Amino acid sequence: VLKLFKLLHRTRQEVFKNDTRALEAARQKINEEFRNNQDETSEEKINELLKIASDVEVILRTSVIQAVHTNADKIVLIPRKDLLQDNTPYLDKPTKK
Repeated sequence: VLKLFKLLHRTRQEVFKNDTRALEAARQKINEEFRNNQDETSEEKINELLKIASDVEVILRTSVIQAVHTNADKIVLIPRKDLLQDNTPYLDKPTKK
């Protein structure tokens, strides 16, 4: 449980880097969820909660991209290096190998 708690906080720090508002909101939410369930004794329920927390960590790490408003009509996306993938060009008529 503690390992997953720490992993969520490390992921939060990476995903929301330089965004103090999002960092604080995510910190509060993580701490609140773990605090609300700290007295859980059912092994089945604990495993279910750990699965949810693990899924949240994966979604944060793989799906969240930061964006910054530069002016009224522009937004700059700031993707992390681990989100970038090699681009495969689109072909209307794929060639057969």
